Amino acid sequence: MKHILIVVFLFTTVQFSAQTDADNLKKIFTNSLTDGMSYQWLDHLSNQIGGRLSGSLNAELAVQYTKEEFDKLGLDKVWLQPVMVPRWVRGAPEFAYFETSPGVTTNVNICALGGSVATPAGGLKAKIIEVGSYTEIEALGTDKVKGKIVFINRPMQADLINTFEAYGGCSVERYAGAAEAAKYGAVGTIVRSLNLRLDDFPHTGSMGYGDLPNSKRIPSAAISTNDAELLSGILALNDNINFFFSQNCKQLEDVQSYNVIGEITGSEFPNEIIVVGGHLDSWDLGDGSHDDGAGVVQSMDVLRLLKASGIRPKRTIRAVLFMNEENGLRGGKKYAQVAKSNKEKHVFALESDSGGFTPRGFSFDCSEAMLAKIQSWRPLFKPYLIHYFEEGYSGADIGPLKDDNIVLAGLRPDSQRYFDHHHAANDTFEHVNKRELELGAASMTALIYLMDKYGTETISKNVELKN
Repeated sequence: MKHILIVVFLFTTVQFSAQTDADNLKKIFTNSLTDGMSYQWLDHLSNQIGGRLSGSLNAELAVQYTKEEFDKLGLDKVWLQPVMVPRWVRGAPEFAYFETSPGVTTNVNICALGGSVATPAGGLKAKIIEVGSYTEIEALGTDKVKGKIVFINRPMQADLINTFEAYGGCSVERYAGAAEAAKYGAVGTIVRSLNLRLDDFPHTGSMGYGDLPNSKRIPSAAISTNDAELLSGILALNDNINFFFSQNCKQLEDVQSYNVIGEITGSEFPNEIIVVGGHLDSWDLGDGSHDDGAGVVQSMDVLRLLKASGIRPKRTIRAVLFMNEENGLRGGKKYAQVAKSNKEKHVFALESDSGGFTPRGFSFDCSEAMLAKIQSWRPLFKPYLIHYFEEGYSGADIGPLKDDNIVLAGLRPDSQRYFDHHHAANDTFEHVNKRELELGAASMTALIYLMDKYGTETISKNVELKN
């Protein structure tokens, strides 16, 4: 009889707890969809401030604005964390064309890659050769590469449903292509934009030269996918054409900027810290609405939604708006360095840096036991069509926090349209759907709520019941 009573009691307790959790998730989603702030905040970041390139005036305006908005929320603590960041400037607009015969030219759309050096003052004109990957440059050797512009034409793999996997498969071409080509005497590189769509928007992004001395660094630019297709087709018919491009970018001295941090102090375990965040900087061609204004305002709204839903966290919830993810990761590294120096105990970190599209779920970097625990919460998310709870990548800015004691996670929105806008001039506010953005903020808040309530411990005590 005792066994029956205990089982009934345990079952009732579980059912009551589950019902409470469902009610709290309902509050969170309702508050986000009917009274959310994420879209309003993003409107200001995008349309009143604009692109927030690390080290720029706009980046500093974004720091000021988000701190002021944190202050309005009545949080327990708001502060700026200093961090030195690189300052690369684009300069005058880029210009490019290819020449099929003397005087016969076709203009193409390019943009300098972040971190690239400029062309000579009057631009750069040379014969152009095409490769399918930067690894093919070595096979061509100095005889075929020296004095030429190398066109690296590697499309993103279209049959991969996970578009981030497709992006990761060829982002090395953008980052390392110029350094590799310079080894064999190339004078410049043109890299196909990382975009699954055919359009006229060139997509910038970070590139590097490794330990190549300044005197041997060559300019590198991205070309739109439409123009990459056109150029490749022309080269198939005539491999003896000239390419001209001009860009005026420059690397300046590092400047001081800040991570912006807001916190709700935990009521029971204030020394256990849960982080939610996105990166405040963006590239300069658009206004950075999807990358990563969306993640910034969603993270801000997590704190507001917890308060608006009447949820007092047991653990400290900290929203961190990281600076300089795009071309240095200085903000993420600095935050982790300070956390380690202060001997802070971080138990969970969630990042949103995949755009403001419809949320599908989350990916987790954690133990199998912890993943199983998290997956048991899936029924709570089912009414909101959130089904993806899988092992996978979390995020660049929270990566430096990784150790054996922390669970890392990333919001996973539908990614099929993300790279249409990523690092391009059409990453603008008009391409963000208000409802999708708010669903993402609610999903993040719901996961933070559950992680705070149930913690990251996976060892359960087996109690032997006796008559």
